[in-house]
Amino acid sequence: MTALHLVDEGEAADLAAFLARLIHYDRAAAVRLQASGTTLAVFGRPPSFEVLAIRTARLAKPYENGLDLTLDVTVSAGELLESLDEAAATAIVPAAVTGPPWAGVLPPRGGWRPEPGLPGLDAVRTIVAAVVAEFRTRIDELAPEGRTRAALDGIGREIWSRPVGDTELPVRAAHAAQSLGFLRPARTAYASPASPSAATAPDEAPLRLLSSGAWLRLRTPYGTIAVRKAGLGALDVSVR
Repeated sequence: MTALHLVDEGEAADLAAFLARLIHYDRAAAVRLQASGTTLAVFGRPPSFEVLAIRTARLAKPYENGLDLTLDVTVSAGELLESLDEAAATAIVPAAVTGPPWAGVLPPRGGWRPEPGLPGLDAVRTIVAAVVAEFRTRIDELAPEGRTRAALDGIGREIWSRPVGDTELPVRAAHAAQSLGFLRPARTAYASPASPSAATAPDEAPLRLLSSGAWLRLRTPYGTIAVRKAGLGALDVSVR
């Protein structure tokens, strides 16, 4: 039985909230865990959004499992959530599961560069709210006999593929970030700004858009959304 010791109960609570949101969209959700040193990365794919969601958490001590210095395993998100003890800031790594296809193809580790054109946090939240409202209005305007799966999917593809600001980031990536609780104002409550999963100082940019090969990454103080650029297929992926 392998235990993960998180740095504090706040870190455990944030991880629990992330897992709970993934399970809300898919009760059978799986997550890929990668731990090295004092950093734990949790990868998930909420259905409907077609993105990868990434949450990092700080560990209280370097991960060790016997003589192994790293952890890389795909597990049930529900079982991991059940094993989380927020008060003790610990979690038990569940037994490995057969991972879904996305778990074998992750964004590259390096080579990320800043991309211009991303609006500020409030503007992105406004864009998401407007698009969600438009989607609901257009669905409501369909006659009952016209609300076919093909019609709904067509409206969804047209709306959610729109770019955010002057970027290649599709609105569905920003919507996923909003739905997973990533689009929140930065805070300095309990964690060091040095941690990607922790709160950041008020003068730090709460949102950043990065690119590497065929991938775009929307980075926030609370998690990251990664998505493939449209039309670039399976180029520049990292199979791990």
